[in-house]
Amino acid sequence: MSLTIGPGPLSTQPEGGVNYAIDGPAHRILFQPHPRRLRAVVDGHTVLDTTRGALLHESNIAPVLYVPLEDFDTTLLEPTGHTTHCPFKGDAFYWTLRAGERELENAVWGYPTPTPDAPWLAPYAALYWDKADTWFEEDEPLTGHLRDPYHRVDTRATSRHVEVLAGGEPVAGSDRAVLVFETGLPARAYLPREDVGDALLTPEQRTSVCPYKGEASYFSVSVGDRVLQDAAWSYPRPLGEALAIAGHVSFDHEQLETRIAEPASEGGAAR
Repeated sequence: MSLTIGPGPLSTQPEGGVNYAIDGPAHRILFQPHPRRLRAVVDGHTVLDTTRGALLHESNIAPVLYVPLEDFDTTLLEPTGHTTHCPFKGDAFYWTLRAGERELENAVWGYPTPTPDAPWLAPYAALYWDKADTWFEEDEPLTGHLRDPYHRVDTRATSRHVEVLAGGEPVAGSDRAVLVFETGLPARAYLPREDVGDALLTPEQRTSVCPYKGEASYFSVSVGDRVLQDAAWSYPRPLGEALAIAGHVSFDHEQLETRIAEPASEGGAAR
């Protein structure tokens, strides 16, 4: 995440190369309005529905959605007496959420009497993201975890030659790959499936979910007499920001290397 994780400006170890210093605590918090309609559904019950949410960006932690407590269905909440302490936000109090046949202990928390440095938290509460069966933004279900508005995914077609190598020997290559530039990550090359060859890939059962790109399907990669498990993946039905990688595959394994050629100079020689 660009703000709070890794070298982001709100992490505890922001990257150098700047001409300013932040005069403040090493652990940083940013609380920003998130004016989108968000709904959480548990066992068929809408447990929160808000257009007044806010994202808490906190050093080394992914953003967390807080909403006014009154935007929960408070008839489903019961205080538990459980508390935890955060030196930056104060004492958190918890509620059990009961919806239909589900009882989710300590699923909701808030800071009714936060520290003097975080008074804006007082009217808000948060629901653990993975406790809801489905989250909706407006009327569209959300995939994976909460999206960070400072996290971007950009796709760009490239004519630079991309090669996948095993032990220095090429196993796949393309001159019409798509490069994915994602916040906080190195550029990732996706090759058209027809440029890879079906004999190289064997579908696996494993899947994973990216809230920015969609659900990934994995492949093992055959290199000679070796089979490299989960060494490649594709997004059969990518989300809007990543539509360009539909029908493409990317590689990542300790026994594989992906090389993206440097641009040629005006004289035609590689730099």
